Amino acid sequence: MPIINKKALSETDIISKFIMPAIKNSGWDDMFQIRQEVKLRDGKVVVRGMAAARKTVKSADIVLYHKVSMPLAVVEAKANKHEMGKGIQQGLDYARLLDVPFVFASNGDGFIFHDKTNPAALEREITLDEFPSPQELWAKYCQFKGYTAQQLPIITQDYYDDGSGKAPRYYQLQAVNKTIEAVSNGQNRVLLVMATGTGKTYTAFQIIWRLWKARAKKRILFLADRNVLVDQTKSGDFQPFGQAMTKISGRKVDPAYEIHLALYQALTGPEESQKAYKQVDPDFFDLIVIDECHRGSAADDSAWREILEYFKGATQIGLTATPKETEEVSNSDYFGDPAYMYSLKEGIEDGFLAPYKVVRVDIDIDLQGWRPIKGQVDKKGMSSMIESTT
Repeated sequence: MPIINKKALSETDIISKFIMPAIKNSGWDDMFQIRQEVKLRDGKVVVRGMAAARKTVKSADIVLYHKVSMPLAVVEAKANKHEMGKGIQQGLDYARLLDVPFVFASNGDGFIFHDKTNPAALEREITLDEFPSPQELWAKYCQFKGYTAQQLPIITQDYYDDGSGKAPRYYQLQAVNKTIEAVSNGQNRVLLVMATGTGKTYTAFQIIWRLWKARAKKRILFLADRNVLVDQTKSGDFQPFGQAMTKISGRKVDPAYEIHLALYQALTGPEESQKAYKQVDPDFFDLIVIDECHRGSAADDSAWREILEYFKGATQIGLTATPKETEEVSNSDYFGDPAYMYSLKEGIEDGFLAPYKVVRVDIDIDLQGWRPIKGQVDKKGMSSMIESTT
């Protein structure tokens, strides 16, 4: 058998000839548990004059999954001319985005294993034959997260997959997984803060889907304050719920359905006869997701808050791009600190949102001022003390 000169091999060769065989030999499923060249960011959009271009972003060489959309580890490869741990820092960056505790770096000679679950031996060198199995990493991951046996059926419930290849972005994975963790651990108030345009409704769908499929939550209410939001949600991201879903209308709550979409205004009003939510018992819904929760549900005296108070035994998840924190209104007072935040700045840096430019426009009144004409009065019928002479 000819001797391979590793120093002459490219990074791609090192992956195919040494790293991938080591991973597969330890039991990882090539079909569902291993993904190569995983692009986590789109690349920031840079505008110069009338032209725009994206910054080039590097993909993670290999991401290992417990199951689809449940990442466990990042593997970064370098050509053999580099030292074994050369890719660790890059791998740590990807691991932060994916919220995983395991990073492996290799040049084909072996691996540097960065294991956040073991602070006493945070980084150590292992041979190609010592690469851990899926079962080993999953057991360490569960212990690190502190999952109980009761949580695992919910934690491991599959994401919805329509077969089109669409997968949640890294921040959507974090938002979904952190919410599922919190709910499975008994937390009944959860706040997610995600910038406008980053897919809050799709994220909410995946959260509801997994909790519903795991039968952890059986009757769900999705609340919004604009009709267009409810209609778009029903015909768009929530469509996979099919016949189990209904939109509440005509102030009638039909208990035959499991997934209910509703306007606040369709469930309550100033008159007792308009309070449709009282048609069902307070324990009817076990999960309520509140879209744009900063608008109505944040205020203690809001007419809409009475819906949430009536179903106070339900797990309640608030979604917003702009949480309110004032003396009168507070999202965190009701929901607690956010389980996850993804800001406008992060969305722009990652290239998922377009950058913006602030343009100042001064109107003539700003520039020239304004004077009342002779005889003009204000809304209280008072004439100005200063009148124009014209």
